[in-house]
Amino acid sequence: MKSESFFDFVVVDEYAATPKYLQLSNSILNAIEAEKLTKNFLLPSINELSYQLDISRDTAEKSYRYLKEIGVISSVPGKGYFITNVNFRQKLKIFLLFNKLSAHKKIVYDTFVSTLGEDAAVDFYIYNNDFKLFKKLLLNRRDDYSHYVIIPHIASADENEQNVIDLLNNIPKDKLILLDKRVPGLKGGYGAVYENFEKDIYNALDHARSHLSSYHTIKLIFPAKSYYPVEIIKGFQLFCRQYAFNHEVLNDIKSAPINKGEVFINLMEDDLVTLLERLTTMNFKVGEDVGVISYNETPLKKILLNGITTVSTDFKFMGSTAAELILSNSRQQVENPFYYIQRASL
Repeated sequence: MKSESFFDFVVVDEYAATPKYLQLSNSILNAIEAEKLTKNFLLPSINELSYQLDISRDTAEKSYRYLKEIGVISSVPGKGYFITNVNFRQKLKIFLLFNKLSAHKKIVYDTFVSTLGEDAAVDFYIYNNDFKLFKKLLLNRRDDYSHYVIIPHIASADENEQNVIDLLNNIPKDKLILLDKRVPGLKGGYGAVYENFEKDIYNALDHARSHLSSYHTIKLIFPAKSYYPVEIIKGFQLFCRQYAFNHEVLNDIKSAPINKGEVFINLMEDDLVTLLERLTTMNFKVGEDVGVISYNETPLKKILLNGITTVSTDFKFMGSTAAELILSNSRQQVENPFYYIQRASL
């Protein structure tokens, strides 16, 4: 009976990107706070946890080890693990939802978690730009989170704008923080750390104008099913028209013509790989015959082909600022810095 009641409210979510040992630890802590588990409660054995939750013994042991380190449970040889401390409180419980996990999103996550510190429990989910999964995760969310931090990017082919707004409107606005973009039509005073996509790409290209003048055409690779906002296209076209650059928006770089004197701006990492492979096959020299600008700064781009020119938001600032909004209980909306970084590819 004891084990059955325990497993009624201590679970591991297969959809969460949070390590399973932390999910288990946080679940136990939540149950103690809710007074479902009390002092001196005998916890299930490592083997029972492993079997009932379908996790490895190492994961179960790591969870109990963590709870011992923070002084919540103790163990008695031959008897098992007991709850020994119920006089604590997790101040922050955060539902964190990213559209995908990439090198730059990992920077956001790492900075966000480190800025929050050890008093915060973060349940981390990824919906892979899939609206159905986005909807499922939000509808099935628990109601005991102190904050919901969400990157609301949905691939354009799947997007139902009103449904996204309705889902987000079901979250109390004093608990909601949006990252990377704001959602037009969303009601209430929510917090945000956002990019101004149209202005950012325009200003970045303006900084690059002297280098771009060596080329006759600028081409933006914007896949048809991209989750990137169309404001990027608007800012790109505005710049090109204002300074009389020939320009084109490409949906697919795999078959698009490539000529000397052109500059290519890629948004997706896969497109950068395809572009560089094609340029190598054609014996074009990057930075002379053809220019390359890549969206989103990553460490690899600093050294690839003697350096790839990038236009990028400040991912560390985004993560730390989101955490600071939570720590200060603020609903401020902060525009994230955006930079042009000149390298040999342009």
